[in-house]
Amino acid sequence: MAIPAGTRIGHVLLKVADLERALGFYCGVLGFELMQRLGPSAAFISAGGYHHHIGLNTWESKGGPAPAAGTTGLYHLAIVYPTRGDLGRALKGLLDHGVRLDGAADHGVSEALYLRDPDGMGWSCTGIGLGSFGRGMRGASWRCLRGSLIWRVCWRQDMRSRSLCRRMFPKGLWICESLDLAWR
Repeated sequence: MAIPAGTRIGHVLLKVADLERALGFYCGVLGFELMQRLGPSAAFISAGGYHHHIGLNTWESKGGPAPAAGTTGLYHLAIVYPTRGDLGRALKGLLDHGVRLDGAADHGVSEALYLRDPDGMGWSCTGIGLGSFGRGMRGASWRCLRGSLIWRVCWRQDMRSRSLCRRMFPKGLWICESLDLAWR
């Protein structure tokens, strides 16, 4: 039996160690809106007024450690931004809050930023259809800045954001020479 084509993932529930810390990250840094709280142990957050995209709770995890490396579990979840500008603003917000990025990539069909929440869960901030293939850049010329890091990140922002990017990626960034939004 095949799953119907219109099927989608509706929401995710995350076990967190500290609800206030998680709300600070998801609402304060990523910009989700708090929709409902269930006392001190659960909260439901959303983008755009939906009842909830993410549920956060401490029912089985209060004070618990982050998932151990090398174990099974969810690799990451993706937050899909509607425009490249929205993704760029998300990057600026992450940098402004001192969030450490695990990496970034242009997958051809999408661009993505990779990070971890305060409980060590992986997230991808991405824009589907925003990658180099979607912009007609297949076969574009790539060059490396200051080293050999294989990821490309950082849209043209203010000088402070550029400086933060350089500190976060000291070995350099891959950028596409024909991409006018990448800093040089």
